[in-house]
Amino acid sequence: MLKFLLGFVVAAVLVLAVGFCYVRFGFVNPRADQPVGRLESSIAMPALDAAVDRRAPETQNPLQPTDANLIAGMKTYQSNCAGCHGDTLHPHTAFGDSFYPRVPQFAEDAPDMPENQNFFIIQHGVRLSGMPAWNSMLSEQQIWQVTTFLSHMDKLPAQVSEQWKTAAAPPGANPDASQPASTARKGMSMPMH
Repeated sequence: MLKFLLGFVVAAVLVLAVGFCYVRFGFVNPRADQPVGRLESSIAMPALDAAVDRRAPETQNPLQPTDANLIAGMKTYQSNCAGCHGDTLHPHTAFGDSFYPRVPQFAEDAPDMPENQNFFIIQHGVRLSGMPAWNSMLSEQQIWQVTTFLSHMDKLPAQVSEQWKTAAAPPGANPDASQPASTARKGMSMPMH
């Protein structure tokens, strides 16, 4: 039994050492333009979800989803987040697809995690993903407004939805005119994430 246990420990240490060397000596491909692997998908997102669930304080959103709060959150989202995460006229961004891991496209698939976790991610960012910590650029109120907007973006009141279309349209454009998502952002300067 002792030999079996010793063999198990040696095998585990060997596997960890090989894994460490594989990463440390540059065998992991650093390119952002490659598909996300199955192993990484099945490990990374659940690990991120678990880490955020463990660390995000159990706080309640102090803001009500009033038109004023939703519009304020939409404006902050549109100016700081839509370039990567999409908006009502450009639901899928090529810029967001250029990150590794890929940036969630919220206009296509609204975030469904609890508001305290969205707030935590916006406030503190996500390491090694390109998602910055906004706590040094946005006030706590602005972060809660964006959080409120994200929680309601798939069920916005008509007035807020119309204002979002207007805010998303290029200057001088008709926000009701359909524009293919694949050509919508050509010629734009790189937005802040």
